[in-house]
This record gives sequence, structure tokens and C-alpha cells, in this order.
Amino acid sequence: MKITRKKKPTSAGKQSRRNDRDTRGNKKKKAAQSAHHGKRILKKDALTRAILDTFQLNPRTIYNYKQIAKAIGVEAQVQKLQTAEILRSLADDDVLTETEPGRYRLNRIGESVTGIFRRRSNGRHAFIPDTPATDNADGDAPTSEPINVDDRNTAHALDGDRVRVQLFKRRRGEPEAEVMEVLERAAHTYVGRLEVSKNYAFLVTEDRTLSNDIFIPKAALQGGRTGDKAIVRITEWPEHASNPTGEVVEVLGRAGDNDTEMHAILAEYGLPTRYPENVEKAARRIPREITAEDIAEREDFREVTTFTIDPKDAKDFDDALSIRRLTDGRWEVGVHIADVTHYVKPGSVIDKEAYERATSVYLVDRTIPMLPECLSNDLCSLRPDEEKLTFSVVFEMNEEADILASRIVRTVIRSDRRFTYDEAQEAIETGSGDFSEEINTLNRLAKKLRERRFAQGAIDFDRYEVKFEIDDKGRPLSVYFKESKDANKLIEEFMLIANRTVAESVGKRSGSRSAKKTFVYRIHEQPDAEKMETFATFVRRFGYKLKTDGSKNEITRSINRLLDDAKGRPEENLIETLAVRSMQKARYSTENIGHYGLAFAYYSHFTSPIRRYPDMMAHRLLVRYANGGRSVPKDACEEECDHCSQMEQLAANAERASIKYKQVEFMSDKIGQVFDGVISGVTEWGLYVELNDNKCEGLVPMRDLDDDFYDFDEANYALVGRRRHRTYRLGDPITITVEHANLERKQLDFRLA
Repeated sequence: MKITRKKKPTSAGKQSRRNDRDTRGNKKKKAAQSAHHGKRILKKDALTRAILDTFQLNPRTIYNYKQIAKAIGVEAQVQKLQTAEILRSLADDDVLTETEPGRYRLNRIGESVTGIFRRRSNGRHAFIPDTPATDNADGDAPTSEPINVDDRNTAHALDGDRVRVQLFKRRRGEPEAEVMEVLERAAHTYVGRLEVSKNYAFLVTEDRTLSNDIFIPKAALQGGRTGDKAIVRITEWPEHASNPTGEVVEVLGRAGDNDTEMHAILAEYGLPTRYPENVEKAARRIPREITAEDIAEREDFREVTTFTIDPKDAKDFDDALSIRRLTDGRWEVGVHIADVTHYVKPGSVIDKEAYERATSVYLVDRTIPMLPECLSNDLCSLRPDEEKLTFSVVFEMNEEADILASRIVRTVIRSDRRFTYDEAQEAIETGSGDFSEEINTLNRLAKKLRERRFAQGAIDFDRYEVKFEIDDKGRPLSVYFKESKDANKLIEEFMLIANRTVAESVGKRSGSRSAKKTFVYRIHEQPDAEKMETFATFVRRFGYKLKTDGSKNEITRSINRLLDDAKGRPEENLIETLAVRSMQKARYSTENIGHYGLAFAYYSHFTSPIRRYPDMMAHRLLVRYANGGRSVPKDACEEECDHCSQMEQLAANAERASIKYKQVEFMSDKIGQVFDGVISGVTEWGLYVELNDNKCEGLVPMRDLDDDFYDFDEANYALVGRRRHRTYRLGDPITITVEHANLERKQLDFRLA
């Protein structure tokens, strides 16, 4: 029995691109073979197109002019002679190769180019070469930029597979790739909803890399039923089959159940849902006792006023602040960080698992910790009234927050109090309560540090977070926005100077460049000039000005002024979002280029080793170098940095997906209701609208803009009507009705009210 199954279109923008692979191939073949019917004469452009289509459908075949004429159905002698002339012209342009006089095949740029295949559900597949391929003719080599792969030429390669391709030139000179061999399969698991029939089943997935549903034999269902969410591994994709075949790896539960959906999001991004038992056991076996030897080799801060300030639902307290008055109006401020690497040794099963995860993941309703909870929430957590081992940066500061001296030392502390941000904020606002004098002193110093940082060119991205009040079943009851207040900024400033000081302690060492030791830096490159120009053009529509040339300080001051001016305005969130998109993404690297957004020449991550692996790397390097150790190999460290950057991005994507799911779930009982919003995105398939009240975002599909035919004006972020010239622009206020809430696709559909 042959079973063919294609995924249903998920949006207007994808619908036209999800035809069957064979159908697409047949369309081109028909176009080539229908070039001449009877003895109808074709124009030169149509004849050229038919010739090229034939070669591209048969990239290994060699033709003479008679064979190609027959293949495209040309019979008239004048057209056969014209075919011969076009073949010579295409060979002169290097589109075809003349293998021997009068015989041609498609020009192949390289016979064996390897790299990574990127499959996309919209049919826009790509090949990423390992290294730039070398042209065999004129030196016009393709670069490592993505190279297009037509759906018929994928050889059923899947996203992330290492493949060998052959390249050929297209009419306009751009290379195109054909997959010849899959060299190494990536780990291919997909998440979706099961549809089970009598003898077989399918996994219906909304995965952005796969447009085909996955066929599952009944014996490979692992007990899955229709309506279950499951993780499926692709086992094969036969050459002539339209659908890959797979097996169920894990049944997650019933679609729509909160735990099921959160686990599905984690699985979608390849993130773990639980800790391996052997790692948990290893963590529980770690001795809890702090010995006299441990204390003897550390600075003792147990009698110094110390406290933590964290969110009210936090359980992993990885940083604490201490403060005490010195003479001459000076203060000693200690930034104390959980000494995780005292307990987690390199190469241990705990360390290996932490490295693979690289970061804790924060979904709407849960945390998936990087370390087992007996470490993150207990042994390493700086809980009050418990002696804890810490790694600290200790500052001597005057009343102007000038840093007079600093040292990086291993310490032992005993936190006096656990504050939530709200409690610390109350102490700042009222001046009363436990340790209010110490908190207010720290706040006063932090404000001076913050003011100085912005004066030196830091950018003030002070964005709010979307939060949900949820019931005991995980259903969202309300949406609220968490804003950063003085208590949050107090902690932020002292963590920033600790991270900067740690980076400087290694990066600014005297000596030649070659003598500098390998370290883990948190880097942030300068924004792309073209993106900044586009952003400046956009904000001018709202009456704002943005400087895009001049010194770095002039540009950042202009950005900060723009963000300040937009505060409290309807377009505030949109402008902040676009400002962030104009920036590069911060990442980890051994190559220090500074941090543009913070205006720091040296910056690292040191202050959150419970939830970030790069911080653990920094701790170990600091100890190694303090003990006189040699520099670690740079290449291996850079590979670890790259891995941590990639995992950080995956975790951020999963977090956004969980927020999106809860927003759609929150709106699911508001079908038909009317909301005011702002156009937050303009695409060829419609308008994205963000609602003012709750920041939920949905799509007004192009098909529903039925009062005119609208063209997408990409340069001006607009849809423009052809007849009436009505224009919908990014940032325009708009009123919508909630039309549909699709939890499977995490998508809201709106209609103009």
C-alpha cells in the first residue's frame, strides 16, 4: 500500500509553497516538453528557458543540439539552428560546459563540495558549504553564503545533515546545489500530534524544517493514541516516498495538557525535560560538609553583613552582596558568587551534563536547571543562615562609587537575609526595615555606577518582561508586565562591575599580545550600519531623530534619547523591539572585542555559575591562572564558547515559544472580542498586530484584506492598496477582532474590526 501524506498549509504565506515534490518536478518537465507543439515557433526567451529547464532537470546528462531539440519538442529546422546557437551562448557564459565539440552538460562548479543542509518547510532549502568552494574556470568562486537547493534536488536530506553536493550555475550567475549524498545524519526527532488509523499512523508536525507529516508503522507507536503529543525519530526516507518513516521515541501526553505542551516545547528545541538518574545520584553523593581546611584557605566573610536579593519565586540564589564601612568614607562591597566548581569537577558526569545543557531554561511556569536541583537549589544556593563557599570580587569604593581597589578571592559567607526584589524596593522607598541602611547605601553607589556607565556610552535597554498569573493547572489567568526598578538595577550594576573586573584581570595583564591567556569573554559587536540606517528611517515617521554616524558615544546617546522620548507612547514597545533587532547578538568568545551595548572594553560572565556554563568556565580559568597554570588551548575553549552561545539561543527560543503558547491560550476564550493594537510586523502574507492591553500578537492574513489588492512594500514596512492606495504601515494603530486561536501553531488570527 502506498500512502502519501503532505502536511496541511499552516498559513497563507506557506500554502502555495507546499506542493508535492513530484508535482513540482513534473511542472518543470512539462514546461520543457511543451516548448513546441506541432511546429509552433517559440520566441528566443521561451526557447532558452525550456533548454535550461531540461538541463537542470537532468544535470548529469550530456546533450548535442539535436538531442536537446528533441527533448523540448522542437521540430522546425530554424528553431533547431537557434537551439544550437543558444547552446553555444550558454557555454560562453559558463552556464553550460562543452564536454567535447557540440556536446554540452550543465556547468558544475565543484565535483565534491561538503557542508550542512538546511531544510525548510516553505521549500526554501539551502546548503552551507564548510569552506568556500573553488571555481574550476574563472575564479568566480561561491562563498560560504547559503546556496539554494531546489526541492527536487534534496535527495531527502534533512535539516542539519552533512551532505556532499554538486554545484551548477543558474541563468543569472547564482550557484545552485544538488545533494548527491548524505554523509552524516543529524539527530532527527520531531514533535507533533499523532493521528492513528487502523493499520498505520502519522505525526502531524508544525516543525519549520519539515513540510511532510511522518508515517509511523503501527508497531512503532509505543502505545501512542490519536491526540497524543509525541517525539518521533525519522528512521528512513525511501527515494520515491513522499513521506519519511519514523518511530515514536516518547509519548509526551495529551495535546492541550499544560505539562505536555511545555515538554513539547522543550523537545521541539532539543532541550531535556528531566535529569538522568545517574547524574542525580552523583550530585547527591557530593559531601555537604564545609571542612576547616576549606575555610582556612578562604577569606572569611561570615561576620560581614550579607544578603541576597532575588525574584520572589527564585530558589537558586547564586549571588549575594556584602557591605561594611571602612575608614575615610570608604566602603567595602563584596559580590559573592556560589562556588559551584568547588563541587562540580571537570570531566565528571555532572560536569558533562551541565556542559551539554550549557544554561538553565526558564519557561513561563517552570525552570529546567542546568545543574541537578540538589546542587542548584540546595548545596550551592546561597540560602540565609547557612555557611556557603563562594567566589568573590571585593571592591573598595568611595562615596562617588569610584573603585579604589579590588580583589578576586575565594571566600566563605553566611547570608543574613533573603530579600525579594519587592522587599528590597520597599526598603529603598521607605528607608525602613531590615538592613535598610545597607540597601540604601548600595543603591546610592549603584546609581552612580549606572550614571557613569551611560555617560561612557552604554545603551539603556530597560524593557519590561511579559509575565502570567497562572492557576494550579497552568492555565493563564492574567497577563502583567514586570518592570525593572531600583532594587533590580542595584543588583544589575554590581554584577556588571564584577563581570567586568574579572575579564580585566585576565585580559589587561601586562606583556605582549601572545602572552595573554585564553579566557571566556562575553562580546557584543557594533550594530550593522545598514540596519541602523533602516531603523533611523523608520523612527522618522514618528517624528523621532536617530544619529547613525559620528563617534560611538554620539550614536549611543542618540539611541538612549530616542528610547527615553518613546517611553509611555503607543509605539514604545515597537521602537524598543526594532532597536534590539538592529543590534548584533551578544555571544561568548575567546577573542575579546569588547561589549558594545555595555560600553565595556572587557566583559565576561562570572556571576551565575548555577545557571550558565560559561561562568563555570571562567571560575576554573581564574583558579588555574591564579595558581600559575599555563594558558588553556584556545581552539578547544572557543569550541566550548560556540556551543554555549548556541544553547543560549535555543533556550531563549524555547522561552519565547512558551510565552507565545500562553498568550494564545490566554486569548482562546476571547474570540470575537475587539482590541486596540499596533502593527508590529508587515509581511507578504499579512499584518502582525500587537495588542496594547496584553502585548499578545496575532496575524491579519492578507486574504482577509479584501477591500483591495495589496502589494508588500518591503522598503517602507507597508502594504499598499493598488486601487484605493490605502496603506498599512509598521507602527500604525489598528483595531482588530480576535478571529481564531490555534494552540498547535501558537498563532492568533485577527480580523480588522
